[in-house]
Amino acid sequence: MLRALLLIFDPANSWEKIETAKPSVARVFFLYVLPIMLLSFAVEAWLLTQLGAQRGRIVERIAHVSKDVIIRYEVTQFALGIVVIFLGAFLIKKLSQGFHRKHEYGECFVTLGYSLGPYFLCRILDGWPVLNTWIVWAIGALLAVSLLYRGLPRVMKPDPSNALGVYLMSSMLILVLTGVAHYFATLVLNEKLFRGGFSLPGA
Repeated sequence: MLRALLLIFDPANSWEKIETAKPSVARVFFLYVLPIMLLSFAVEAWLLTQLGAQRGRIVERIAHVSKDVIIRYEVTQFALGIVVIFLGAFLIKKLSQGFHRKHEYGECFVTLGYSLGPYFLCRILDGWPVLNTWIVWAIGALLAVSLLYRGLPRVMKPDPSNALGVYLMSSMLILVLTGVAHYFATLVLNEKLFRGGFSLPGA
């Protein structure tokens, strides 16, 4: 969590230390991404239990959310978060190959993993019903994209002539993956998906 905050407020020095340390995929996931995800989702779940969530389309109101729904919501967020970071790193690797430079999966994972830390940390804000869930998503996604801008040239080191293209494509990928994941998670929270548990509708 401290590293995520340092990346937000002191990105230059933080990325320099990451570049020097050359952390592995396992280290980034187990010592950085996973703890942030577990902490953020746990705090968000507690806030939802205590404060409820916004309901209604025309006239919004704060309504109580059952523990079963909260558990399904957080499990869904966790599973989709894992997909976003592992699949996202793979897709960034593939995208970067289109710019005539081969990157290792580990480089892509480290870059994406550290960039997404503040995004997952923003899940805590989503536990406050007064904040619109999509505004919170936008804050987290923009933080991730801004950190990617700093980290990509330090960790992945793309060719300078192609760096902007790799960054723009990777940024779009982050926005799409996190946006789709958040959309499906909100469906679960609003009991429009997995309402009877983890089974397909009508099953």
